[in-house]
Amino acid sequence: MTTIETTTVNWLDRAKAVGETLLPGVAERDRTGEIAPADPLRGLIGAGVPTEFGGGGATHAEIGAILRELGKYDPSTAVAFAMHSHLVATQVWRHKHGADASGVLTKVAGGAILVSTGASDWVESSGTAERVDGGYKVSARKAPASGCEIGTILVTSIRWDSGPEGPRVLHCAVPLSAPGLRIEQTWDTLGLRATGSHTVVLEDVFVPDAAVSLIRPVDAWPPLLNTVIGAAMPLITAAYLGIADGAVETALRLVAGRTDQHVLQLTGELVNAHTTAEDLVTAMFAGSDDLNFANTDAYAARTLSRKTVAAEQLIATVRLAMETVGGVGYSRGCDIERRYRDVHGILFHPLPRAKQLLFSGRVALGHGPLG
Repeated sequence: MTTIETTTVNWLDRAKAVGETLLPGVAERDRTGEIAPADPLRGLIGAGVPTEFGGGGATHAEIGAILRELGKYDPSTAVAFAMHSHLVATQVWRHKHGADASGVLTKVAGGAILVSTGASDWVESSGTAERVDGGYKVSARKAPASGCEIGTILVTSIRWDSGPEGPRVLHCAVPLSAPGLRIEQTWDTLGLRATGSHTVVLEDVFVPDAAVSLIRPVDAWPPLLNTVIGAAMPLITAAYLGIADGAVETALRLVAGRTDQHVLQLTGELVNAHTTAEDLVTAMFAGSDDLNFANTDAYAARTLSRKTVAAEQLIATVRLAMETVGGVGYSRGCDIERRYRDVHGILFHPLPRAKQLLFSGRVALGHGPLG
């Protein structure tokens, strides 16, 4: 199978080395739910940060290739790292479009790991904010927050219902070491058990004005989310493509040399599903134009459509890998079983299928994303 095109093999080599380091503990972490340590990822944390801020200067597609490679070895780490990576990519988009993103990007180049709560916040967000001298006092429960156990900065949003201009949403960054912030161990799921996607609890946490990057209405679609969708969904889907890659590799190895007609047919179906998923991910990165895309509703709708169809094909790929090898694929001694559980996580990233259909349908008919 081909790979996402990159301009250098160095990042892939690094990702492969990280994957090989993490691989021996993958099955045990799946059983215990313990997240992988951060140390093996140190050489990748700042990969997507432009060189002028001290980062590695990897392109959007190269970060996708890193995540895909990690997904072949350690699905949970790949998906958790995609959460950090898409926040970095969003800041790179802002930098390329004239905004000052130097603060966050410099911190990431220095080793900061970003943790997102955007999947559950979406447009209206949650929590409470109170205006105080020099900033806000905020309280909220945010879940899932993938990687929060090893992260350093929480990138989140909080409802501010008492704003002078009406209900607003505050977008802000909060150190995970901030007083009043704690992590509750709530993540116990079918798959992706080692992503550390627990609940972050904020109780009267002080957020200074300087940490607030955007204040917006709660009931209007923000262009920021078009940026996030365009930056994030190719990366997240690439991580899941890596999960499917691993299932395909295992299946082809286990049935090598077989000539049974049903095995040949199932293998052909497997190749079709995998190729379709890969082509969709490749198209997502081509559309991104290395984070130079326009953050329009139409672009976001197209990206989300590709994500939904890719998700269907990725799940089909791993299911067909299991069916192709037979009963052994249903055994926990075979990595296809774990990957089958893990790959279903893609259903729950923004937007789930039913919501995506409404979003894309509304945009196509000129109604705007929100109903």
